[in-house]
Amino acid sequence: MFRELFDEHARSVYNHAFRLTSNWSTAEDVVSLTFLEAWRLRERVDAGTGSLRPWLLGIATNVTRNLRRTARRHEVKLAQAPREEAVPDFAEEVSGRIDDRERLALVRTALAALRKPEREVLALCVWSGLDYAEAASALDVPIGTVRSRLSRARKKLAKLVAAGTIRPPERKREPQSRQGQVIGDRDSAVLFTQEKTR
Repeated sequence: MFRELFDEHARSVYNHAFRLTSNWSTAEDVVSLTFLEAWRLRERVDAGTGSLRPWLLGIATNVTRNLRRTARRHEVKLAQAPREEAVPDFAEEVSGRIDDRERLALVRTALAALRKPEREVLALCVWSGLDYAEAASALDVPIGTVRSRLSRARKKLAKLVAAGTIRPPERKREPQSRQGQVIGDRDSAVLFTQEKTR
């Protein structure tokens, strides 16, 4: 039973967690902690009341809040610790190669403009596809609160787009191939032609 629950909803919980955290590793932690908490609370849930997805997404939202709180406390403690010499982080170089980095930056910019409750409602209703009632159940708030938060989030995002604060990233064009084979990446493509030998 619990295995089927995990198989059915793990991807949805992961996607929701990633949208709230913008971090793949943290999203994986949220999934693990969500299903651990769901296992702990399994006796309190009536599986006959319908889909357990809103319940799981509500747990994931709370787990994300707790992880953020823990991370903030950790950052405060680190700030109080004596400074060590900085070591360059190769992760920055690797992340710079991700093709979708512009889109992720755009999404992070947009989400940063919203308050946390608006981000959570947006993630549940728009990205995870929950209706107002399911989102209200997941967040343990009235349906009207979900509607108003979602409306405010949409208005803020529309203003940012209209003001030009948020713009879609410029797309790089693929090199045109005439005859032959294009080798290299988008930035340094070279047209390679093989001469015919007789």
